[in-house]
Amino acid sequence: MTDMNAFLEPGMLVRNPSAPEWGIGQVQSVIDGRITVNFREMGKMVIEGSRVSLDPVFDAG
Repeated sequence: MTDMNAFLEPGMLVRNPSAPEWGIGQVQSVIDGRITVNFREMGKMVIEGSRVSLDPVFDAG
């Protein structure tokens, strides 16, 4: 499988479209296809980039 989130970098804001209740999250790290994101409503989560595609958030207002 390919990493659908290869463009993500620490500091970027994202949403998990399959779990919108998590709210907006900030990417903490991207290492070997695993993305650590700190979500407002869920806390810190490690996401497998080859299985879940995160949506970038450009307007968090």
